[in-house]
Amino acid sequence: MSTMERLPLAVDEIPPDRRAKYEADPILSARNLVITFGRVVGLDGVNVDLYRGEVLAVIGDNGAGKSTLIKCLTGAYQPDSGDIQLNGEPVSFKRPQDAREAGIETVYQQLAVIPALDIASNLYLAREERRPGPLGSVLRMLDKKGMKKRAGEAVEKLGIQTIQNMGQAVETLSGGQRQAVAVARAAAFGSKVVVLDEPTAALGVKESGMVLDMVKQLRDSGLAIILISHNMPHVWEAADRIHIQRLGGCAGVITPQSHDMGEGVAIMTGATTLSS
Repeated sequence: MSTMERLPLAVDEIPPDRRAKYEADPILSARNLVITFGRVVGLDGVNVDLYRGEVLAVIGDNGAGKSTLIKCLTGAYQPDSGDIQLNGEPVSFKRPQDAREAGIETVYQQLAVIPALDIASNLYLAREERRPGPLGSVLRMLDKKGMKKRAGEAVEKLGIQTIQNMGQAVETLSGGQRQAVAVARAAAFGSKVVVLDEPTAALGVKESGMVLDMVKQLRDSGLAIILISHNMPHVWEAADRIHIQRLGGCAGVITPQSHDMGEGVAIMTGATTLSS
């Protein structure tokens, strides 16, 4: 198993009760990622490490390369050069399905939930299971009762308390609960990494808090989470580390303990640099 050289990490800036995870190797690593779109540079030699049981926020202005970085890590884009490793093994995702099969799930801002279906059906969307025996193999009947039971067990195991009745139609849920369904689906099947793209966008204060609590629960369960957000208070509340994208490159990685929001935004906009 080949491993990448670890990036410098200021462990002292991380709360003592959360430092132990960084003693292990990163679950997801990328080095020198480069991708161009004609004359436009999307990524210019970006490095990133993600550890189990942490929330790594990715912030940056529009056009900074944060979405491009995530798409390279999840198979939507193939970088022109650079290396990506998952669990210490080199990977090359040609499509998002490859990343999903490897244990990386993404929840996009436009939720891919079907309002008319119930929660269990949405959790198993595109992963439907058939009934055992001839009923499933010959008649191709779905195991609705089994999926509902296993969906409830998965949600309970993840510690998500905002959704309870697996038979409830998604169209009857609030915006925050719908987001919880999408995140629960990703967490249930994303065995290694969950990527959240603006999970609190268009949500009210109460529902945003509910989603952030869920993100923390998933982190504490051992999942590695990448959080993309423009909401700086949410980032500083939920993130363990913050990766700052600027002009296609990484302007630095900070923590909520080492820098306040004003300093983070100044680095993001170029008003200051991490070394100054």
